[in-house]
Amino acid sequence: MCGRYATTQTSASLNTAFEVDLANSFVELEADYNMAPTKLAPLLIGRAPEESTDRPVRELLTARWGLIPSWAKDPSIGNRMINARSETAAEKPAFKKAFGKRRGLIPADGYFEWYAGETTEGAKPKKQPFYITPKDGSILAMAGLYEFWKDREADEWIISYTILTTTAEDDLGHLHDRMPLFIEPEGYDAWLDPAPHPTEALLGLLIPAAPGRLDAFPVSTAVNNVRNNGPELIEPLPPE
Repeated sequence: MCGRYATTQTSASLNTAFEVDLANSFVELEADYNMAPTKLAPLLIGRAPEESTDRPVRELLTARWGLIPSWAKDPSIGNRMINARSETAAEKPAFKKAFGKRRGLIPADGYFEWYAGETTEGAKPKKQPFYITPKDGSILAMAGLYEFWKDREADEWIISYTILTTTAEDDLGHLHDRMPLFIEPEGYDAWLDPAPHPTEALLGLLIPAAPGRLDAFPVSTAVNNVRNNGPELIEPLPPE
């Protein structure tokens, strides 16, 4: 599961990392060290190219975390759609259409997981937050799906997204049994392409982080409160 993450990149840094078409990406981004469901976050999508020989045009926009299916009657359903299991996303009614033609990349500096240590009988487990981030300081490109939903009362469209997950790699599995999936740069074009692609080919682009690529360390429990937001949330706790 991925329930919180940090995203501090600017439009310029995302353009450098993902070759975004800034001419069609009118987005002002603010650093968020405690990105939580229902908040707006940067999302990279692909638009069909003008020429069939060109690659999809990469656009940057902001979207609400928690996918709202186009058929939903109420946007609150998105609160339960922050993650999608990659094993079933291509078949589930809530994600099937998006998996077919609305695939995106969610840039992140790192994400949080909570580790429940040993407990004494009758006591609630004390959960310690860990921050998981690339050791080399690179930007994570989390695989996601997005949808458009019309809010008829407000007469406006909401763009929302979900993050695809898989079984956690061995050295992170002790923190949580699920982790986000990532797309490597050579797979960006195929993943962002809104044109139809065979399901198996798309699933082949989804990979967990290579063993040893990510670093995980305990951080302050201040991240538990979504109102807290600042670089101190991703600072390692001093060793006991």
